[in-house]
Amino acid sequence: MIGRFIGAGVMKYVQPAKVLVFFSSLAIASIVISMSSTGLVAMWSILAVGLFNSIMFPTIFTLSIDGIGDLKPKASGLLCTAIVGGAIIPPLYGLLTDFVGFQVAFLLVIACYGYILYFASTKINPQVS
Repeated sequence: MIGRFIGAGVMKYVQPAKVLVFFSSLAIASIVISMSSTGLVAMWSILAVGLFNSIMFPTIFTLSIDGIGDLKPKASGLLCTAIVGGAIIPPLYGLLTDFVGFQVAFLLVIACYGYILYFASTKINPQVS
């Protein structure tokens, strides 16, 4: 909740897409730190990822349906269906862990956050048609 309150406060002054870029970048950095360290540093850096996750879903949802007019109900349904990724990625991560190791399997997670970073960066200065 700390991250959510901080994120909501920051978004009053900073464009939500920029906050999402910042938080997803910090999530990636935290994972990289955890991958390349051990002990308490690895533990606290991976726990920090949860802090950076705090604003992601509501921000992604809002940015996704912004400006699509009458298609909002359909887009909302698709976004809610896309939550299934939360049921697919963890077992896939576990499977990768078995085959390539704990730290290397984090590359899958980094790819997911990388896509969030890409999505958010496209929303910062969208091209006006």
